[in-house]
Amino acid sequence: MSIVYKNIPIFFIENLMSQTTKILTLITGTLAVTSLTIGTVSAYAKLTNQSKLFINGIGSVQVGMTAPQASKAAGVKLVGDPPNKNCYYLRPQGQPKNIGFMLTGNRISRVDIQKNSPITTLSGAKIGDTEARIKSLYPGIKVTPHKYVEGGHYLTLVLKDRAYSNYRLVFETDGKRVTQFRTGKLPEVEFVEGCS
Repeated sequence: MSIVYKNIPIFFIENLMSQTTKILTLITGTLAVTSLTIGTVSAYAKLTNQSKLFINGIGSVQVGMTAPQASKAAGVKLVGDPPNKNCYYLRPQGQPKNIGFMLTGNRISRVDIQKNSPITTLSGAKIGDTEARIKSLYPGIKVTPHKYVEGGHYLTLVLKDRAYSNYRLVFETDGKRVTQFRTGKLPEVEFVEGCS
């Protein structure tokens, strides 16, 4: 004997509800996996010439990462000086060129953007910019004389946010234009000679 509700057998309604539940579960699961995958991909965007330099890193690479963590985040192998506990540099193998990662205590402490690199800061500052442009992008930036370039300057950005009080963005100029720049933590970001 089968039960009938408004001329529709109950087993048919139960079967339909069971199928609907399975389909909704499948859709929900698919959406969850898709969003997780998209989140993972965007968390580790490959380091390129379009990556942006910020106060404590570049692209997905952050100050404080180990070399393997930074290589994974960059999506490119980092190669260079033999590791030591004091100070050494690694660079992306292949592209992008003219980027140096300083490691101290086997962790990234600063990122150097060197001559001819097209990399910019989040605000768009780049090699070749005039000192006036840097000052307009970063009002109140500190200007000090360059140690080795006559007439040159260091333009140093110090953020007021306490979370970044230990970080600096430093532009080096020839007195007119930016020749290179770097970001990272104190004291390493202010080492004029790098690891020398």
